[in-house]
Amino acid sequence: MTHDGENADGAGPDGVIRLTGVRDTPLSIDEAYAAVRAPGAGGIAVFAGTVRDHDHARAVTALAYSAHPTAEQQLRAVMEKVAADHPVHGLAAVHRVGDLRIGDIAVIVAASAAHRAEAFAAARHLIDDLKAHVPIWKHQTFTDGGDEWVGAC
Repeated sequence: MTHDGENADGAGPDGVIRLTGVRDTPLSIDEAYAAVRAPGAGGIAVFAGTVRDHDHARAVTALAYSAHPTAEQQLRAVMEKVAADHPVHGLAAVHRVGDLRIGDIAVIVAASAAHRAEAFAAARHLIDDLKAHVPIWKHQTFTDGGDEWVGAC
């Protein structure tokens, strides 16, 4: 890692941000993995967040995600920060919007680095900051007839 924002393979954030998006179509773990592969990467960490059938001890029947028009811009800014803070070879982050079913993949992040610890740390930083700073909201409907909006940031 250098102090001028370069990553482990000598490129700035643009060279390591390989896949980013907010989509209304199903997400692919294979796509994210392929995007971050690099010859010098000894570790690739992939996280997939899926829709579960409960939240806070309430059964979930339906879930929909909505995104602010600036969500992709904010996602890229989060990824640039992760690239500047970690010696990564590649980063990927995609989030789904629209109606999802139980078990569907809602978000995928991936990071590659020379070593596993660096890949894990970058992927953790990426998913945590995505959830904290990217304007994506979740609308959950429960079996008891109630519903709630949950802000991702």
